[in-house]
Amino acid sequence: MEEWFGIITRNAIVIINAMALVVIMIGTTEAFFMSLITILRPSPPEQPFRQIWGRYARWLVAGLTFQLAADIVETALAPGWTDIGRLAAIAAIRTFLNFFLERDLTEMSERK
Repeated sequence: MEEWFGIITRNAIVIINAMALVVIMIGTTEAFFMSLITILRPSPPEQPFRQIWGRYARWLVAGLTFQLAADIVETALAPGWTDIGRLAAIAAIRTFLNFFLERDLTEMSERK
């Protein structure tokens, strides 16, 4: 039974990380091409870039949330304190990034 739990958990981690990768890749690609379009087509200064950045930040928040979920699932497999400490550090960094991205998004929404 424990062996099956390990297999399912490892597969879940890979799938969730793959979802995070897809979300971040889509957001990065979209931001890249929207930035190129904005640069090549003159427009009012800075406003389009703020919109692009805001949208990109939402993609990053989603991706970081998926990665954090994978980290949480991974703690079920962590056999020792060293592994748990490493996962905790990674989760803390991702949570820190997520917090500040969300705060920036809230500030942008309030300015509008």
